[in-house]
Amino acid sequence: MAARRLAFILAAVVLALIAAWLFFVVVTANGITYLHFVQIGLLLVCCLWLSWGFITALVGILSSDRQPSPEKRPVPATSRTAILMPIYNEDATAVFARVAAMYEELRQTRDFHRFDVYILSDSTKAENVTEERRTYELLLGELSAAGRIYYRNREKNIGRKAGNIADFVTNSGGAYDYMLILDADSLMRAETIIEMVGRMDEEEDLALLQSQPLIIGRRTPFGRALQFSAALFSPIFSRGIAGLQGHEGPFWGHNAIIRVRAFAASCGLPTLPGKPPFGGHILSHDYVEAALLARAGYKVRVDPDLEGSYEEAPTNIIEYAKRDRRWCQGNLQHARILAAPGLKMWSRISLVAGIMAYLASPIWLMFLIVSLLDPVLAPEPNYFPANSLFPVFPQPETNKALLLLFGIFVLLLLPKTLISLGSAFTERRKDFGGGFVVLFGAFVELILTSILAPIMMMFQSKAVYEILIGADAGWPSTDRDDDYMPLSTAFKASWWMVLSGAVVLFSTYTYAPDLMLWTLPIAVPLVTAPLMISLTGNPALGDMLRWTSLFTTPFEEHPEPVILASSRWREKLSELVSQPRPQKAMMEQSEGLPDPA
Repeated sequence: MAARRLAFILAAVVLALIAAWLFFVVVTANGITYLHFVQIGLLLVCCLWLSWGFITALVGILSSDRQPSPEKRPVPATSRTAILMPIYNEDATAVFARVAAMYEELRQTRDFHRFDVYILSDSTKAENVTEERRTYELLLGELSAAGRIYYRNREKNIGRKAGNIADFVTNSGGAYDYMLILDADSLMRAETIIEMVGRMDEEEDLALLQSQPLIIGRRTPFGRALQFSAALFSPIFSRGIAGLQGHEGPFWGHNAIIRVRAFAASCGLPTLPGKPPFGGHILSHDYVEAALLARAGYKVRVDPDLEGSYEEAPTNIIEYAKRDRRWCQGNLQHARILAAPGLKMWSRISLVAGIMAYLASPIWLMFLIVSLLDPVLAPEPNYFPANSLFPVFPQPETNKALLLLFGIFVLLLLPKTLISLGSAFTERRKDFGGGFVVLFGAFVELILTSILAPIMMMFQSKAVYEILIGADAGWPSTDRDDDYMPLSTAFKASWWMVLSGAVVLFSTYTYAPDLMLWTLPIAVPLVTAPLMISLTGNPALGDMLRWTSLFTTPFEEHPEPVILASSRWREKLSELVSQPRPQKAMMEQSEGLPDPA
């Protein structure tokens, strides 16, 4: 593992240095300025980040999944597992429908008695809490699940989600060996849950096992593109992460099982001194908890072969950016944890990688700005220098420039291209509706991603800027519904991008017209950002794409029983909740009887 990691780091550094050298040769062919050093430094950082992702993907492509052990455990396991679903001002009907679908499937297994379910509410809005309690009561009655499904609401949600989990561990964790942590939009196959428990039982030093959650249930073009990309590419990229991180693997905050005693002993999170965004409670607690478990000598692992693990995702760019803003703050906050004593080196590297995931966007933006300023501020060429008897004309470095451009495209496109081809010409194509559907979907996803990349770059750059000036993101609730995104709402969120794109186009046309073609792929998406956000957030347009089989996923071709059950339960609970409450129940609630949990 040490040799593999060393080779990985060296390869990424060498690729970045080659790119920086080629760029240095090209931009300094006819003289060098201080601005060139800034350009080269920024490009070096950007290419190091590109190389990091490129080699991670290659490791995934060349790796194989971990196969479950065919051997049966000689003694039936007696471990107990709590399934935790923390929620915060969510749609209660959707949340409890997912709980019901998983509970029903577990009830059909022989290991059912080893599981309890906890809905851990941190909701702060009175109407949400009322809806949660009402839906919980209905669900208990429909499933006859009293004593197996529990609900509680914290009046003070100290520490956000991490504090919610810590509250459970402190008050109830001692009754369980493991806790399966979900998100409000998580859904897991019962077979997968039991398999994860089995793997934990087999390895006493395995403290955290992370599955690869795939995205389901999206209708908008943006959501469907995320869904398709996750289904096609994520398992391969996760294999790369698993191959490199080994026993210091990731924790993505949900769809993972944790050994309770190890977590309780190792993962007490500090409150960072100072005010948010860099002080206060740790927002992105998951990476820190993984690092603390590894520091304590436990294994932390991701097993990409664990199928049947699902989540939803934001259905439009604005909701995605809102969630990303919180993640950005949490990851930048990790800069204060890098020097914590005892952390494993690869845990520190993982924290740095998380920070770079957000710093990369403003660094690219600064590189683009400096590159546009370079021809404007460059001195007039002098073809007759004083120290030469003959004129000195510019030396074109076209070949090296093309080689650099080709290399960057390889870093960006080769992994997805190899995965797409490998999926289109193997048995995997059947899961996506055929080889042509895979290739066409991957091509359109690439085009859409390229168009939206400048918009996402601006959102992330704005998030980093806000954090650096001290603005706190808080913990906004997530809108998971496939609602139509009005153009007015999209414009309100992105008018500043329109202005920025227009300034870039005008400045380039006026001062550096030779660069106009190079700026169009960046400036045009910015000028049309409101339209792109609105169109990609339109569920009707997404339904049309579904009709053409574009972005088809295995879960649409072959729906999982647990996914279908979740949809049925959502309809059923919606009908039950809409019915008037019995008079007796209303009287009991008004008399202040204790919560059913």
